[in-house]
Amino acid sequence: MDPAPASGTATSPDRHHSEVTLQVNGKPHTLTLDNRSALLDVLREQLGLTGAKKGCDHGQCGACTVLVDGRRANSCLLPAVALDGSDITTVEGLQGADGEELHHLQQAFLERDAFQCGYCTPGQICSAVGALAEAAAGHPSHVTDPDTPSGQPVPLGREEIKERLSGNLCRCGAYPHIVEAVEDVIR
Repeated sequence: MDPAPASGTATSPDRHHSEVTLQVNGKPHTLTLDNRSALLDVLREQLGLTGAKKGCDHGQCGACTVLVDGRRANSCLLPAVALDGSDITTVEGLQGADGEELHHLQQAFLERDAFQCGYCTPGQICSAVGALAEAAAGHPSHVTDPDTPSGQPVPLGREEIKERLSGNLCRCGAYPHIVEAVEDVIR
């Protein structure tokens, strides 16, 4: 019988690592990851996708927002191993219908000058994409009119847009232009 490992000694590396397949921006990536790795770190450090930013590393600023299976999520809080088989879209994976042009929200951000330093912009754009999809699917927000029929698309006025994007902070204060850019896309 083998003796139990002494406290503090190294154990098999397989015990702390898992093989995971992530579909990132339409391409499968099979990786062996430390079980503690956050999705944000995997995207930035292992896949070279630096659009999602490490802002607060506590899920409070939204700079790391990506889409996971079409829903927006703070990638700094998500254990990558829990996402095996998930479809992840980063700002680098957003594109126009032809695959060559910018996504319509990216174009609207440029046209409305909806950024200053640009640090939060990738997260703002991914969050806006997710917010538009959520509203179209009939998911209410805190400010949605209670008389809105359940399951029907939620109309996106200025207050609804502000509420839905409130989890994404902009230290430069570009909020009015961000809201205008989203309004342009809705039109």
